Formats: sequence, structure tokens, C-alpha cells
Amino acid sequence: MAAIVRLSSVCRRGVRPLLYQSTLLSRPLVVPHKYQEQPHLLTARIHASQALYAGAGSKAASMHWTAERALSILLLAMGPVAYFSPGPVIDYSLAAALTLHGHWGLGQVLTDYVHGDAKIKAANAGLFLLSTVTFAGLCYFNYNDVGICKAIALLWSK
Repeated sequence: MAAIVRLSSVCRRGVRPLLYQSTLLSRPLVVPHKYQEQPHLLTARIHASQALYAGAGSKAASMHWTAERALSILLLAMGPVAYFSPGPVIDYSLAAALTLHGHWGLGQVLTDYVHGDAKIKAANAGLFLLSTVTFAGLCYFNYNDVGICKAIALLWSK
């Protein structure tokens, strides 16, 4: 069985690697010390993301996961529909679905890699701004130009 071991515990040099600083979960690991016959107890530390918004009994995370998968399947189905019958309804549906898909995906990246209350708030504000500008830009493109479906068809035709 593999375990993640804090390098400073093994090396005894006081080095604190960047990836192993957080300690939310820990379990013991026994490693023999080279000057003792008895094993030396180390602690393996594993970082896990906190549930920031949902309570312990909440089904919000499960519902969000299901919605992400449903949107991904919807995007797969919208590809052939956009190819065979392009139109404004499909263009605006693609704009909304692509923006939401990107927003949720980047939100998961922020959840995994951004820590600290102020940093999380700033990153989420930036994400909402980026998603809003993306959706507005795609809607502007659909209204004032040929639309997403015909633009992709034009790219493929040349």
C-alpha cells in the first residue's frame, strides 16, 4: 500500500515541500530508523479539498456532478444538430452551453488550486467576469455576424 510521506519527516532536515504543507487527513506509516531496531512512526499527510458551501448531508455536490455530466452529453448531441440544421436557436444554445461548461470546468480548477479566502473571492469574481464576457461575446457574434454554426462551417470549408 502506497502512502504520501512528508519529506522533512524522512530526511530530518526541516525541508517543507510545497505539495505536502496542508494536513487535512493523516494516517500512520511505520518506517524503520537506520540506528534503531524498533520502527519509527511517521505520519502520512494527504491534502483533500474542503466542502466550502455544502453541509455534510447535502446533495448539492451530487446534483452539480450530475448536471455537469448532463451538459457534457448535451454538448455532444448539439454537435451533429448544429451541423445538420444550423440556426439562431442552436447558436444561442451553443453559446449558453459552452459558456456554462467552461465556467464549471474553470470553477473546479479554482477549487482545487486556489487557497485562502481573499484569493478564492478574487478568483471567483474573475471567473464570473470571464464567463459573463464570454457569453456576451458569443451572443454579440451570433446577433451581428454569421453565428457559431456557420462560422465553424466556414472554417472547415477553407
